[in-house]
Amino acid sequence: MDVFGSFALLLAFVCALYALVGGIAAILTRHALLIKSARQAGIAACALIFLATFSVVYLFVTDNYSMAYVASHSNRDLATFFKVVALWSGQEGSLLFWCFLMSIYIFSVLIAYRNKHGELMPYVGTILAGVQLFFLTISNFVASPFKALAIANASGGLEYYMRADGSGLNPVLQYPEMIIHPPNLYSGYTGFTIPFAFALAALLGRYPGEKWIHLTRKWTMIAWCFQTVGILLGAHWAYAVLGWGGYWGWDPVENASFLPWLTGTAFLHSVMMQEKRGMMKVWNVWLVFITFMLCILGTLLTRSGVVSSVHAFAQSNIGSWFVGFLSVVLATCLYAYFKNRDYLKSENQLDSMVSRESSFLFNNLVLLVACIAILSGTLFPVFSEWFTGSRISVGAPFFNKVNIPLGLLLLFLTGVGPLLAWRKTSGESLRRNFAIPSAVGVGGAGLVILLGARDFYAIVCYMLSAFVVATIAMEFYRGAKVIRARSGLNWLSSAMELTLRNTRRYGGYIVHFGMVMIFVGLAGQAFNKEVQKEIGVGGTVKIGPYELLLQAVDQKQEKNYMAERMIVEVMKDHKPVMILFPERRNFPTNQESGTMVAIYSTLREDLYVVYAGVNQGSDVPTIHVFLNPLVKWVWYGGIVVVMGTIVALVTPRHAVLVLSGSKVPQTAPGFANAVPSTATLREGHD
Repeated sequence: MDVFGSFALLLAFVCALYALVGGIAAILTRHALLIKSARQAGIAACALIFLATFSVVYLFVTDNYSMAYVASHSNRDLATFFKVVALWSGQEGSLLFWCFLMSIYIFSVLIAYRNKHGELMPYVGTILAGVQLFFLTISNFVASPFKALAIANASGGLEYYMRADGSGLNPVLQYPEMIIHPPNLYSGYTGFTIPFAFALAALLGRYPGEKWIHLTRKWTMIAWCFQTVGILLGAHWAYAVLGWGGYWGWDPVENASFLPWLTGTAFLHSVMMQEKRGMMKVWNVWLVFITFMLCILGTLLTRSGVVSSVHAFAQSNIGSWFVGFLSVVLATCLYAYFKNRDYLKSENQLDSMVSRESSFLFNNLVLLVACIAILSGTLFPVFSEWFTGSRISVGAPFFNKVNIPLGLLLLFLTGVGPLLAWRKTSGESLRRNFAIPSAVGVGGAGLVILLGARDFYAIVCYMLSAFVVATIAMEFYRGAKVIRARSGLNWLSSAMELTLRNTRRYGGYIVHFGMVMIFVGLAGQAFNKEVQKEIGVGGTVKIGPYELLLQAVDQKQEKNYMAERMIVEVMKDHKPVMILFPERRNFPTNQESGTMVAIYSTLREDLYVVYAGVNQGSDVPTIHVFLNPLVKWVWYGGIVVVMGTIVALVTPRHAVLVLSGSKVPQTAPGFANAVPSTATLREGHD
């Protein structure tokens, strides 16, 4: 199976090379047969990558320890589903897995548009083949997962052998969430290849209009959704496994995954200005280019070892390949832009600073500033070492100081956008639309102050959260009111009908509501508490309203590890709540240890308990307890974001209801100036 998989991967490289070269020839000659053969070569490369990937999984499941990659990341006692996870646990396998996920996207695009958009698709197929070829080059010739174990013999040749057992999987990866976290994050990274290919293809081919945007909107949203889920699952994994009491520490690899999310979010917002007004064409194209390049940069940071991170792989020379690829991509983008920049001229200009266009513009600027700040802080230690010889680290205080105000400004703009009209908003409209949300926001701030909040940023966050929720509620109320008056449906059915008529707009509002929930959870960090204490059996620890009693410390032998655990009774107001079992696990295969945190979680707070080890002098165990308010709001907010994205991806049921009064000179946002008697139906996008 190792020979079969290795051959399939090499043949995939040959097919991708032909798809690239044949694609370039097809663009130059416009020969129909050449176009078709290049596309079929791209499809064949995808199918061969599938075979190679399944071959590696088979090697893991069958415990083939003649393969270096399998021997390094698995062992016989490892559970079967973790043997599958081991595919992406190391450098070689994760790069092949990247190829696999990208092939799913490429295969889907080449099949879906095989008989459509004949002027654009040869460019798209060629660009996709070029990206695919780079990763296949790495997987075949630089970091192959099919290398066999070998040692030099006396005659100077190589002698191949098989180990009796493997080294085992890294303990921090032996957690069920690792089954879904990397696939989601990688699906986000690889998914942004599709809008990149279409944007570059449209620019190179001078494809008319904004059709490339319509073609890639759903692909971009799918990639963005996967990236969002991947980031949140990674945060949850760090929270539940690493035992440090937090879920986001501005780790370099965390930052690397966040950067394309920021620029991808900016693109999804600003693209509406191009669709509505023919504006920001240059901005949108470069947002797509930058998003893709940040995905490659994130892969570089993770795999090169240039940054120190619990998530990063060991230092290797693979980074130079990614630097070279990034240089080629940047040069290609610059060439395409300067050659065809006249194609990107805006059709309209900004009419007023008080308009929906300006809110999108400021939204983009905030996201871009945050991206630059995070990128600068992440790379500063690397550059400082290059220029001064000493690595100067940039910690969480820097990132928090810069990004908390930017995040709050972004939250404010999230609520402001729907209250503003396109082109220009009158003073009367501003007063009318802002009155209720502003009152709700001030009321929210007053409520949290009464409840004891004193942190300035937390108070502002809750005030703005209430403001945004009120804005979203008003949008649903106004639209549902019109539908209810016309159809006689109840409020819930009217709101559902409204959403189904314009899934993109109201799905977006659901996404915004989910983001508000995440902000509410993030603001809870201002009220975190922690206690660390040596405690014997029968001892207690108090934190907030909870009292923890250590009942016993015992051991349990599992197939792959030995666990030493605390048995902790949790009491609240002197009443038993539950029993928690924080653990420390020792893995004899690779002589490593890991932590399994015990968490009692409610909507209000998380009681987070860590078995921090044993004092070697006194032989007394140490318990580390955190009380983290509102953490669950982050995870539930992520679920709402995914639900909203799914709604936005659904095709609208029928024509969107767009209401405007014939005697009203200015159209207010949403349904503010709606006059049911003069309503008209047309297809619309918001």
